[in-house]
Amino acid sequence: MAAELITSIEPLRRRLADVRRARTPVGLVPTMGALHAGHARLIEEARSECRTVTVSIFVNPRQFDREDDLLRYPRALEADRTLCDRLGADLVFAPSADEMYPAQPACTVDVGQLADHLCGRSRPGHFRGVATVVLKLFGIVEPDRAYFGEKDAQQLAIVRRMVADFNVPVAIVGVPTVRDHDGLALSSRNQHLTPSERQLAPVLFKALQVAHREIADGNTDPESVRRLALAAIPSTESSLRLEYLDVVDPERMQPVTTISGPVLVAGALWVGTTRLIDSVISHRNA
Repeated sequence: MAAELITSIEPLRRRLADVRRARTPVGLVPTMGALHAGHARLIEEARSECRTVTVSIFVNPRQFDREDDLLRYPRALEADRTLCDRLGADLVFAPSADEMYPAQPACTVDVGQLADHLCGRSRPGHFRGVATVVLKLFGIVEPDRAYFGEKDAQQLAIVRRMVADFNVPVAIVGVPTVRDHDGLALSSRNQHLTPSERQLAPVLFKALQVAHREIADGNTDPESVRRLALAAIPSTESSLRLEYLDVVDPERMQPVTTISGPVLVAGALWVGTTRLIDSVISHRNA
């Protein structure tokens, strides 16, 4: 059966009210569309655990720090609907910006220190926009479970903390990163890479792997780990520009001074005009 497309909030609420009367679990997969195999994994996970699966497709203007990035973000609703149909999603919620933001929001979600580092440092306001739209989606859909990719580790940590701080009755499910054959994390932005840039793009994951091995082997100095990882990114390649590569606490998203437990090693790399992010959780081998 084809997934039902709904573009307005009130019809979606009425549709889901019938589901709730049956007391069956509702799953939400929040996306910005341009769906790929990583999103497919989220939908599959939701399908395996929930009676009703809603996939939201909304390119949220309030999480973009650059107008050109918003305009350039890929949009492919028909292809997205086809994927949702194939994977057995029940509902596709694809609202317009005016539907989600009929007026300038007077209230937004302040994510505090969780956005001080990594992507939040170079994209001011980004995670405020993310948290605000996710909270709105939770209020609209009222899911029992919501599914997010672990690739966006800072986003996932912020959503988990927001749910805890505001007592939102939804279980947050993190789903492991899906990678291409050469380790590149799948992302909607990958389609912007030229063939030559696509060949270079896996160097970020290779650098994270260097850090992961160092930590597993017992290196407790984050600066040493970072220097060794950076050596895996060729400094002579003009199309590569590193934005950050840091070792942080996986819950607080703050840099660590020594590695004494699990840490998140995260990086952002510009490949040409395309910004890629990736991360791994690392800890010392027993």
